[in-house]
Amino acid sequence: MIKIKKPSPRLLGQRLLDWYDANARELPWRATSDETADPYHVWLSEIMLQQTTVPTVIPYFANFVARWPSVHELAKCDLDDVLHAWQGLGYYARARNLHKCAGVVSRELGGVFPDTEAGLLCLPGIGPYTAAAIVAIAFGGSSVPVDGNIERVISRLHALDKPVTSIKVEVADLARKMLPAKRPGDFAQAMMDLGATICRPKSADCQNCPWQLGCRSGFSGDWVKYPVKPPKKIKPVRNGFAFWLVREDGAVYLRRRPEKGLLGSMTEVPSTEWREQEWEVDDALKVAPSGSSWRVLPGEITHTFTHFHLRLGVVRGKAIRGGPNDGFWSLPDQFGEHALPTLMKKIVRHALESTSRNIVNFNPKQ
Repeated sequence: MIKIKKPSPRLLGQRLLDWYDANARELPWRATSDETADPYHVWLSEIMLQQTTVPTVIPYFANFVARWPSVHELAKCDLDDVLHAWQGLGYYARARNLHKCAGVVSRELGGVFPDTEAGLLCLPGIGPYTAAAIVAIAFGGSSVPVDGNIERVISRLHALDKPVTSIKVEVADLARKMLPAKRPGDFAQAMMDLGATICRPKSADCQNCPWQLGCRSGFSGDWVKYPVKPPKKIKPVRNGFAFWLVREDGAVYLRRRPEKGLLGSMTEVPSTEWREQEWEVDDALKVAPSGSSWRVLPGEITHTFTHFHLRLGVVRGKAIRGGPNDGFWSLPDQFGEHALPTLMKKIVRHALESTSRNIVNFNPKQ
């Protein structure tokens, strides 16, 4: 068996920084070499980047900082405005916590973010990874954030033959050994860039990798095995019906979802409970808003959340006097003013197409 002589951890760290100096991505939230990182920008971008790709986040980040240039402006705005601006990013609990966190930082901390992981972890929506990333990037602290990119590059570098769900602590320890005495923020961003551009999930450009000499999986050519994935869980399927209730003037009945839970505080087309057991139409109508002349629209909507698949039928009804009063009415050409998540836009599109309405001022894909 051929063995490779592995460079020291410190040397690997320096090689990574040298590579980063020549290949760093230009990102709107990233400070240049002659700038000081803005903690507000770092925090905002890290929250947005959770479960979301960089190309998707860039226009959202630009919109947020244009509308709310500082944490004080963000704290003063309405939650509905934040949820509306967040539409399309998904995982809406992030938006609710973003607004809460801005309020705490603005009103209780004078607009100054804590510069320690312990202090940041006390804020809404900030977990261990985000806290470590902010400390390293915004404040130059010796913290090592571990996200999916960093798990991948470290597990391939050391050929860690363990399920990815069990290696976070080990990955952090191995990365910490490479941490340079200076520029910890650049080191963290360099590992992120390495995973995003060179050591990608389904491809690895080993020839241009700064860790080419010293990477166990790259040397053996079996990098694709790492990180080791745990057995894939089968997502359950949940079922339900959405209620498309229309008034004589064409306005549709909408509600705001509870603050806590899935799609919290977002605007919704009312629906039944989403459950594994399929619904009979008659049973579904027992929990429908007050209406008449209900009929099932052809087809169904499918949508996938993190932990389950959802199948929804849609029933259309006419509003009656003394109808529901726990929501509000909106004409379809005003739907763009409300924080409708992707699932609800699917329901809107399905209902409008099924009833052959020509609504020119609402684009469900926006």
